[in-house]
Parts: sequence; structure tokens; C-alpha cells
Amino acid sequence: MHCQAAVFDLDGTLVDSLADLADAANAMLASYGFRTHDVGAYCYFVGDGSRKLIERILPEERSRDAAFVDEAMARYKDCYAERLLHRTQLYDGIPEMLEELRRRNIPMAICTNKHQSAADAIVEALFPKNMFQEVIGDRRGLPRKPDPQKVLHIARRMGVSPASTAYFGDTAVDMDTAHNAGALAVGVLWGFRPQQELTAHGAQILLSHPRELFQKLTFCAQDIV
Repeated sequence: MHCQAAVFDLDGTLVDSLADLADAANAMLASYGFRTHDVGAYCYFVGDGSRKLIERILPEERSRDAAFVDEAMARYKDCYAERLLHRTQLYDGIPEMLEELRRRNIPMAICTNKHQSAADAIVEALFPKNMFQEVIGDRRGLPRKPDPQKVLHIARRMGVSPASTAYFGDTAVDMDTAHNAGALAVGVLWGFRPQQELTAHGAQILLSHPRELFQKLTFCAQDIV
């Protein structure tokens, strides 16, 4: 398989952020006197944007109150802004994989359901400047994954077709996003969800470590006219 561009999910794909996400969400819950959750449970709470995360972790009767969800989400974002880089780090092998893609002049971008300000802060802190042509998080004007509009927007900005774009992720939402966009669905096994979920949602390539990428997929830069 040949690709000309790479688009990545962020949490669970490029960075292991679960502990900080859980700490922030639990801090928000504790501030209301609500029950908190084990870190491992957050593997299934995250992935669909901050609002869905808050709806999933709140007590059921409060999760149906839209105004309270808005309030809790704002408090969560404040908690997360204080913690988002405490323990979050790149997965092993990610820096080398990205540098090799850059060496080959492959355009790269990030497409995540994480709220935009947090995504920007993490990318700025953990990645070399200008590594990614675009970082699109949860923001107005573009619907959340698995809607394909973000990936399609990125492909247009890069000047590549969706069919020549590899989309990398660790959840069913990511695999569905890739298929909805007509991109190659690359599932990563070091993230938050199991292989069975990725396979069930149509992962076309599975990677157990970033170093496997160049063994399973060929990247070639666009010809410059």
C-alpha cells in the first residue's frame, strides 16, 4: 500500500495521556462530591470529545441536565489545563517514526476530538515545531469524529486525495473516521482500546509498535510539478 500523507489521532495514538485525563476528570467530579472512577475506566470514557466524556462520568441523573453538563465541562477543562502535561508523554518509537516521515517529505497532521486548546498545548510542548501542517481538535465549524469532515479538510489543505492518506488511531471511532473519509484505516495497538475493537471496525493495517510502519506501508511524497 502506498500513501502520500499521514493524519494521526492524538490521545492513545501519539501520546499516552490517560493518567492526566483521569486525574482532571476525577478532580472535577470530586469538586461536586461525586464518585470518581479508576484510571483504567477512562480508556472507554474518552475518545468522543470532552462533552461526551463528561456525560459518561457524571451521575446518570446529572448527565441528562444539559446546563449542568456545560458547567461541569467548563470546570473539567480548567482542571485539565492545570494537569495536561504532568504525566502525558509520547509513546515509545513515536519520535523516530515522525522524523522518518518528515525526512521523506510526507505531510502530517493531527485530527482529534480533544478540545482545541488542550490539543494545541500538548503538541506545542511535546513535538518539534512545525512537525504537523495542521492540528484540528474539537472546535466550531467542524463536527467531531467519526464524521469525516476534519480528515477531508486536512487532505484538501495538504493537496492529497483521501485515498492516498493514512489515518492512524486507537479506537473504533478512529477506524470509522478513516472509512468515512475514504482514507486508509491504520489501527495502533499501544493505545486505549483492544485489537478486537479495531478489527471489528475495519482496521486495514495493525501496528503493534511504530517501527512496524515502514515494514507494512510505503510512503512516497507527491511529485512536485
